[in-house]
Amino acid sequence: MSEVYLNGEFMPLAEARVPVMDRGFLFGDGVYEVIPVYGGYPFRLSQHLERLDRSLQSVRMENPLQPDAWERIFARLIGSASDLDQLIYLQVTRGVDRTRNHLFPQGVEPTVLVMAWALGPRDPAISGTGVAAVVLEDNRWHRCDIKAIALLGNLLLRQEAEDAAATEAILVRDGLVTEGSSTNPFIVQGGEILTPPPSTRLLRGVTRDLVLELARGADLPCAERHITRDELETADELWICSSSRELQPVTRLDGKPVGEGVPGPRWRQLDDLFQDYKARLDSWGKRV
Repeated sequence: MSEVYLNGEFMPLAEARVPVMDRGFLFGDGVYEVIPVYGGYPFRLSQHLERLDRSLQSVRMENPLQPDAWERIFARLIGSASDLDQLIYLQVTRGVDRTRNHLFPQGVEPTVLVMAWALGPRDPAISGTGVAAVVLEDNRWHRCDIKAIALLGNLLLRQEAEDAAATEAILVRDGLVTEGSSTNPFIVQGGEILTPPPSTRLLRGVTRDLVLELARGADLPCAERHITRDELETADELWICSSSRELQPVTRLDGKPVGEGVPGPRWRQLDDLFQDYKARLDSWGKRV
């Protein structure tokens, strides 16, 4: 990462500075997006920008830039790197106030940060052995549908999973699966692909929506419905997905095998469809 965009200017990362009175620094008062770049093209860019709009509206902020302005920034940062596969990170905070005040300030400009870095290749061992996960109680706030930068609850849960030698925590609230600490989960029962329905308890992932789109396009049985903890623990297959992880099979849950303990046939079908989709992108991340 050699260059970043900050408040209208491109500059070296080492020179980028944000005032200590920025509300993102003081309160975590802001939202963000992470957009994969494959072959030099942002992945499902319009969907990511639409979700950014929803998050901003939910926290009573206006989008500081139009889609074409965001695209020009992304193109500059992508083009300045030698790697064709990257991750774009963008963050918008409410801006810099004169005092530390819980009330929203009036008349301040939002702080806009964009940066990009290389996205390494997927670990080939994942398709052979899968990854491990643990089940944890979802103790976060009640607006998880907002992609907010205040992620301490997620970080604590992810670290607890790491301490248990697991890749991810699958979260349960009131007996129902919500999401992972930074992923959306899917299970397979009797050949049917299931994932929790959209709600304020989970972030509706762009990759999650694509997995459903690909499954339906291939006439594979799938549904968005509530999943109980018992269904999670007895699933034939379990997957997690996100912009940075793509689609990963979970083969061990709380130290026990999921299904046969190896990546299952439905995951292999969807992963093949996902990789084919990636290979056919235009400049807005749509399939061509």
